Amino acid sequence: MKFQVDGRTAYAYTGGKPFDAALPCVVFIHGALNDHSGWTLLARWCAHHGFGVLAVNQPGHGRSDGPPLASVEALADWTLALMSAAGAPQATLVGHSMGTLIALEAAARAPERITRLVLLGAAYPMKVSDALLGTARDAPSTAIDMVNALSISTLASKPSYPGPGMWVHGSNRALMRNQQALSKDLNLFEHDFRLCDAYAGGAAAMAKVSCPTTLITGTRDQMTPPKATKELVAALKAQVVNVASGHHLMAEAPDAVLAGLRVALGR
Repeated sequence: MKFQVDGRTAYAYTGGKPFDAALPCVVFIHGALNDHSGWTLLARWCAHHGFGVLAVNQPGHGRSDGPPLASVEALADWTLALMSAAGAPQATLVGHSMGTLIALEAAARAPERITRLVLLGAAYPMKVSDALLGTARDAPSTAIDMVNALSISTLASKPSYPGPGMWVHGSNRALMRNQQALSKDLNLFEHDFRLCDAYAGGAAAMAKVSCPTTLITGTRDQMTPPKATKELVAALKAQVVNVASGHHLMAEAPDAVLAGLRVALGR
């Protein structure tokens, strides 16, 4: 489904059902160099169980017009503007990785509009190593391979998303390379990771969040390890759901993540 946000076209996947703004809304916010497709299982479950679903493509990612926005704060404002364009006065925000920072900032900017936060693969601060940033700048294809190796804790997840026989490593690498190619003149990989690295508003944002929060954490996550969530858990008084996976937990442990989301939505 397409919306007009700040004069540009924004795309959101609605889970296989027309978006109904009268239903409780769930907005899914993807991570760096990704798009709506990582949320397919979760988005479809929500759409078929009484929720209106918006799994967004951020500006400059996939089907949403560019340019990519310059900060987490700008993406938070864009997310709230997309909700308004869809006619959704309130929503649960579900973010992964970079998307958790966007969700957190949006909840701080408009606490009356966010009913729940669900943060997957979260950390604050979300600093990125100089080695990875340098590789992202100079050899993005190599950096994509590095991130995949760090994000997925097994070589062959069973069952793998979206079904048995899928190659999680290859599917995610292909998605990231496609996103990088579509960005043409901009190194989207470096751009997204620098946004994560630069975001410094997390502590102030956490103090303004008033809604129930759930963290779904991969116990083998090397990108945002469980120990990096302590500040978030304490400040947000968050419920924690642990999943046996790495950072790319929606693909590596789809059933467990869906179960965690159902717990979060039922709070």
